[in-house]
Amino acid sequence: MLVTAGPTEEPIDPVRVITNASSGKMGYAVARAACEAGARVTLVSGPVALPTPAGVERIDVRTADEMLEAVKRSVADCDVFIAVAAVADYKVKNRAAQKIKKGAATGMSLDLTENPDILAHVAGLKDAPFCVGFAAESERLAENARAKREKKRIPLLAANLAQQALGADDNDITLFDDRGEHPLGRGSKLQLARKLVTHIAGMLAGEKRARAKA
Repeated sequence: MLVTAGPTEEPIDPVRVITNASSGKMGYAVARAACEAGARVTLVSGPVALPTPAGVERIDVRTADEMLEAVKRSVADCDVFIAVAAVADYKVKNRAAQKIKKGAATGMSLDLTENPDILAHVAGLKDAPFCVGFAAESERLAENARAKREKKRIPLLAANLAQQALGADDNDITLFDDRGEHPLGRGSKLQLARKLVTHIAGMLAGEKRARAKA
């Protein structure tokens, strides 16, 4: 399994960044649960203050572009890709080479450009692994999650309300797949990660049975 976790940091200048409130706890829990289940796990992590789960190979990155490159280098060797990272949607188009001084200009604006969509890239590969996405929504959870899964064209998406999950030790996750919605309930992020890994294993076993019958 290949798992991404944590936020990315997109530099404005050498000392300032655009980022988000992701702690990385959910992604690290998923990596740990997958390793506990017997998977060989590579974890591509943005900047977090968390220890590497035992038995997991960790690759540290900072920006969305760095995360994409790390994923590209590892994806050919994985059967399952789980995109838990809260990748920044935008980066500064022309970041400053030196620290921007306060008051150097009347007001300041940033010219932003979209970051690469890492999950879409992996899902669009010719021999794509089984892809799992994560959605942190602030409203209309089911509606937005179903739309994201359809847009990304992935078999499974895990969704939660951002205001209940960011930085917290517990979470409340619902899974969305072709069979519908599967609430996992509220629990610690590790408990939910174990349930997610079990659900993925069930879906993979179902695919294997379907291929055998064909």
